[in-house]
Amino acid sequence: MSPATSTGPEQGPTGGGGPPAALGIDLGGTKVLGVVLDAHGEVLAERRLPTPTGPSSVVAAVVEVTLALEAAVARDAPTTGGPLPLGVGVPGLVEAGGVLRAAPHLPGVRDLAVGDRVRAALVDARGRQRASQTVVVENDATGAVVGEVALGAARGVEEVLLVTFGTGLGGGLVSGGRLVRGRHGLAGEFGHMVVDPEGLACPCGRRGCWEQYASGGGLVRLARGAAAAGSLHRALELAGGDPDRLRGEHVSVAAAAGDADALGVLDALARWIGLGLANLATALDPEVIVVGGGLIGAGDLLLEPVRTHLGEMIMGAGHRPVPRVVAAGLGERAGAVGAALMAARAVQAAGVPGVVVPSDRGPGLPLGGLAGDRGQPDPGPAGPLRSR
Repeated sequence: MSPATSTGPEQGPTGGGGPPAALGIDLGGTKVLGVVLDAHGEVLAERRLPTPTGPSSVVAAVVEVTLALEAAVARDAPTTGGPLPLGVGVPGLVEAGGVLRAAPHLPGVRDLAVGDRVRAALVDARGRQRASQTVVVENDATGAVVGEVALGAARGVEEVLLVTFGTGLGGGLVSGGRLVRGRHGLAGEFGHMVVDPEGLACPCGRRGCWEQYASGGGLVRLARGAAAAGSLHRALELAGGDPDRLRGEHVSVAAAAGDADALGVLDALARWIGLGLANLATALDPEVIVVGGGLIGAGDLLLEPVRTHLGEMIMGAGHRPVPRVVAAGLGERAGAVGAALMAARAVQAAGVPGVVVPSDRGPGLPLGGLAGDRGQPDPGPAGPLRSR
């Protein structure tokens, strides 16, 4: 496994440099991205690795990134109360207790006790004389919506739908200022809504799931289809003339240069995205839809047609408000930042001594009242998600 690469230590979105408060790791289909947050929600350090294959390798990658993050901040801001709380966001169905039941984009990973395995591996790596670490495991998009409501594009909004478009397609929902989990904590798998029962096969085992058409893989499929039909010449040139090497970034670059074929492919993708968002908005009536993931690198070249198609396909078009569609403010860090926030909240709720965890009030991390967080009781009617 390659050493964890660094883009930090560095300042967060608004500057910072306080003591480290929590670690967050987003385990994705292609990369493992980790951050350290200070007590104001600023990013002190970031590390990443390519996502390996297999359960043991996945756990080892999470541990390697965690240890690299701790080493990155240890010299400048040593901690005195034991290891920092760690949040891990994973793609798939996560049950309470940190068990990843199914993960279509992590081959060979099923029924993996991520929390227990990571915690034990960290104890072994540090030496058993060191204190054990609080580890909170969440769905990755659940972490992302927490991050965006607390510190990103949805600050101050109580009805928020978040959808991430990358290797797969995940989602999270906040309603009434509270995180919506569902009865078993498995809500938010929007990518596996079936939009075509006779459609493309999905790694989840079904056919026609939305993510097959509206993810990074969907964009590649549209691009290769256009190239096979004799169009998309500029993007194909960027791919070295080989249709099998066409990637989403080739389409985005060609579209940014004004290539009509590439813009047409992005519009076709936007229609699939708009279809799913229209269904979700019709059912859930959010105020804001936050879109994240790698596809959003195309910016308004993709988002503007998405807004258009959403406005046309939502039930009652022309006679109702249409949710605002905004890009994720935290970018690719959203899942890791949200995971760190939730880990810090779990430690705070448990009253663990000796760990730097900020207050719910004032300039500290906006940790208050995430109803149903792993590792904390439901706080009742008080304490909605707060934003800075």
